Parts: sequence; structure tokens; C-alpha cells
Amino acid sequence: MTMIEDQTTEFKLIWKDAYLKHICAFANSQGGKLYIGINDDGQIEGVKQSTKLLEIIPNKTVQFLGVTVNIQLAKETDNEYIIINVSQSTVPIAYHGRYYIRSGSTVQELKANELQSFILKKLGSSYDELPSE
Repeated sequence: MTMIEDQTTEFKLIWKDAYLKHICAFANSQGGKLYIGINDDGQIEGVKQSTKLLEIIPNKTVQFLGVTVNIQLAKETDNEYIIINVSQSTVPIAYHGRYYIRSGSTVQELKANELQSFILKKLGSSYDELPSE
């Protein structure tokens, strides 16, 4: 199985809590899948402690992001890997007070005007609807 990283796909060999930022970006964009146990070339290398991760990751996404993810354990040729399915959120999602989106195969932090436009769009408003002083 060979896949590539793109707007909705990200590969990581091991789980790190810092990857909650990627989940945040997927939720703020069009959704996506984060694979744990797959290298940057899309080759499955497997993940250790998969049972523990199946419990830890969903708890952390709810605790730090307020997002529920669908997490699955998959197996190919004796290598287990984890698929974290992230749905697009209808409200803005922050990770440690910062907002991220997915752009191509990268995670970008929103700042200043981009952040303001993003939040207004997620809330169903626009600049034109804001009261003027």
C-alpha cells in the first residue's frame, strides 16, 4: 500500500501530542486522515502500543480540542497502524489558543486578518454584517 500526503492525508511514524495541531487543522479545513505508523513515503512501518494509543488519542482530542474523532486500528502484513478520521468542524477549533488550517500537505497557523475572516466565516458572518463605530 503506497499513499501520498495531501490536503486530507498526513503520515506520522509515532504519536506525539504535538500532532493534535494536525487534527485541529483538519477539523478547521475540510477534514482528513492522520495515519500513525506510516513513514513520509507512505510505507507502513507499524506502530507500537496500538491498544494504548486507541484509548489515549480520542481522550486527548476531546480534552484539548473539544473534537471527537473516529479512530481505527488497521493491519497490513503484520504491521499495525492507526487511522484517525477527522471530520470538518462547523465551529472554529483552537489548539492551545491558536487556530490552524490545512493548506496542501502543510499545517498553517492563522493570524491577524486571516484569523478574523476564518472565525467570521465559521460563525456564518462577514465583515459587512459587523456593526460600524
